[in-house]
Amino acid sequence: MNPEEARRILDSAELIRSEAEVTAAVRRVAQSITEALSERNPLVLAVMGGATIFAGHLLPLLRFPLEYDYLHATRYGDSTTGGELAWVVEPRTPVTGRIVLLVDDILDEGITLAAIRERLLRQGAEGCYTAVFADKEIGRTKPIVPNFIGLTLPNRFVFGFGMDIEGAWRNLPAIYAVAE
Repeated sequence: MNPEEARRILDSAELIRSEAEVTAAVRRVAQSITEALSERNPLVLAVMGGATIFAGHLLPLLRFPLEYDYLHATRYGDSTTGGELAWVVEPRTPVTGRIVLLVDDILDEGITLAAIRERLLRQGAEGCYTAVFADKEIGRTKPIVPNFIGLTLPNRFVFGFGMDIEGAWRNLPAIYAVAE
């Protein structure tokens, strides 16, 4: 997407969660994670690329020992609709016997996060918690319920705070929805 098109999309988009709401949500999630995992020395795995922004804001608020790594598995690629799950990068840190905290940007249908969680458990993780910045209300049951949720969002195409639109606007501090 060229810069002019990206600006046009943002200019016509609807702000649905302000920067202040985003910041408050990250703080709430950090507090809940701290209460649940501060004595567990978890391995935190960010799901690239969307979780980069959420993880970058979340990790400094987790004031307890943890290890950090990442993975990249996707059903989207450059598309806006999900397809077959592709593993791009596996975590370098072994998960066997570990408590794992998966961090992701948004739970849409939940298929990708559920598959990642199941794979980590099959690889020997002792337990696998999930934290998503946003849970999209899609109107049907999902195969996974996150342990920690920052915000609930409407069933619209959203972007900002790690979520992109055709590769653009992950860097926004607030959440926007594409104009309907």
